[in-house]
Amino acid sequence: MSNRLGVDLGGTKIEVAVLDPDNRIRWREREPTPQGDYAGTVETMARLIERAERERGPAIGIGVGTPGTISPRSGLIKNANSVVLNDRPLKRDLEARLGREVLMANDANCLALSESADDGAAAGADSVFGVILGTGVGGGLVVDGRVLVGRNAIAGEWGHNPLPWAQPDEAPGPACWCGLNGCIEQWLSGPAFERDHAARTGEALSGEAIVARAREGDGAAEESLARYEVRLARALAHVINLFDPDVIVLGGGMSNVERLYETVPAFWDAFVFSDPITTRLVAPRFGDSSGVRGAAFLGDSIGKRLR
Repeated sequence: MSNRLGVDLGGTKIEVAVLDPDNRIRWREREPTPQGDYAGTVETMARLIERAERERGPAIGIGVGTPGTISPRSGLIKNANSVVLNDRPLKRDLEARLGREVLMANDANCLALSESADDGAAAGADSVFGVILGTGVGGGLVVDGRVLVGRNAIAGEWGHNPLPWAQPDEAPGPACWCGLNGCIEQWLSGPAFERDHAARTGEALSGEAIVARAREGDGAAEESLARYEVRLARALAHVINLFDPDVIVLGGGMSNVERLYETVPAFWDAFVFSDPITTRLVAPRFGDSSGVRGAAFLGDSIGKRLR
């Protein structure tokens, strides 16, 4: 029983993967996340885990990456953009359904953990900031191979800071589900990118379509993408000013926009309080399965060492 099992609970999909001792994914399956259905979400995760173990054998441990985090005070999920999870005992409920222990961490922490490993995009880095740019926006910190959770279990949660250096047309900013206005998540998530383009052009397009049109020379799409890039650069400049990581690795759907890795570092120089910046901005080596890979690391002795 040497396989490790990871679960990536996302806003639109639930992914379960089985890793062998060499960290290679040997089994993977996804299902849509039941929208607004907490019990259905727990059941879908449990069913996929059971299917994985039937097909690949029992795992030595189960790790789960989830939006938000577990409150150290209450043991309930807090700060999840998938709001149906908030104030729910997700860890306890999944353990009760499976009849065994699971380890659970923020999804951005799992991304950073995966990509800071010896075979990841940030291999060899002492400090890594992992960014989720998906249905929501999150961040996770890994220092010397260990996830930095923080006193309140919110280390790296940059998505609910205000967008820095806001322009006149960006203030006070869109209302956020957290109760504040102008949060980074409301500017840099995939849905926020689409809303921004629609507000400027009247066109309701997917993020992929906007990026494709920009690539083809469409002026309005190019302007929308350029606004996104500058906003991302400003937001990451705050991270560099506070944490000064060796590497920033992007995850989530917007991480697939290839030009970000050249344009954003070019923009952030103007906002970082330093001389030329050597922080690297990189794509995840393991793509949209990096989170589930990092979750699998939580469930064994390697994960316990790295946490």
